[in-house]
Amino acid sequence: MENLVLLGVCLLLGVGLRMAGIIDERGTAGLNAVIIHMSLPALALLHVHDLPIGPELVLPAAMAWIVFGVGWLFFTFMGRRMGWDRATVACLALTGGLGNTSFVGLPMIEAFFGREYLGVGMLCDTAGSFLVLAVPGILLAAGASGQGVRGRELVRRVLLFPPFVAIVLGFALQPVPYPEWVSELLGRMGATLSPLALLSVGLTLRFGAIRGKGRELLVGLGYKMVLAPILIFTLYVLVLGRTDMVTMVTVFEAATGPMIAGGIVAMTYGVRPRLVAAMLGVGIPLAFLNLPLWQWMLKAV
Repeated sequence: MENLVLLGVCLLLGVGLRMAGIIDERGTAGLNAVIIHMSLPALALLHVHDLPIGPELVLPAAMAWIVFGVGWLFFTFMGRRMGWDRATVACLALTGGLGNTSFVGLPMIEAFFGREYLGVGMLCDTAGSFLVLAVPGILLAAGASGQGVRGRELVRRVLLFPPFVAIVLGFALQPVPYPEWVSELLGRMGATLSPLALLSVGLTLRFGAIRGKGRELLVGLGYKMVLAPILIFTLYVLVLGRTDMVTMVTVFEAATGPMIAGGIVAMTYGVRPRLVAAMLGVGIPLAFLNLPLWQWMLKAV
């Protein structure tokens, strides 16, 4: 519960600091740089190092790739229907197409399913959401940023994206056990992601601006919290016939709110930062209502 309270406190603190004039919106650039270069790589190094490589990875890891891929197609289709530009489609794909499978998902898994299923959440997050963000996510953000990044430069940005480098290094170091102090250090560094990210969102969020983004929010959050878990439930339970707890937890993770890290990457590349802040500012509180509902429905399966 304290993790959920932390998200709300940091979001409101960011709003308060901006409204008081203590930190302006330019402060988000510094926060986002710390997150991209410290917090996310630390989490990747910590969790990928202990990630089992085997068949048990497939369904939880595939969930994020399926949700993102179908989401990008869905947002592209809706964008054409509604006349949205490329940046809006990319923004919705990076937030509504990627779930908050760690900082909202993991505490909720512990609360509703028990600590023994946190590993499933780690698979969804590290082998799924994290890798999606590091490869197609960064490609999409760079391509929509209007910076004219093409070809080799785009590949270079992906390969040098700090979280991606950390994921590769984490897998490479699996045969080498971390000393306890290294794990502790990485854990403390990675723990900064949640408060810093919500502070960044709060500094950008203007509640009055949400009013003009109703259609984008409805489409983005509607997909992330309703259509995405229905899609995974249909594929995994109805088509594949899987009703085990690992599958139920994976469907539950598909219903989490927008991914904070995806939003931070979008902000870093200047891809509709106000819409990013609106998606996170509305979507994260809604996730606290949406996930208990999905747990209740899954329990009946």
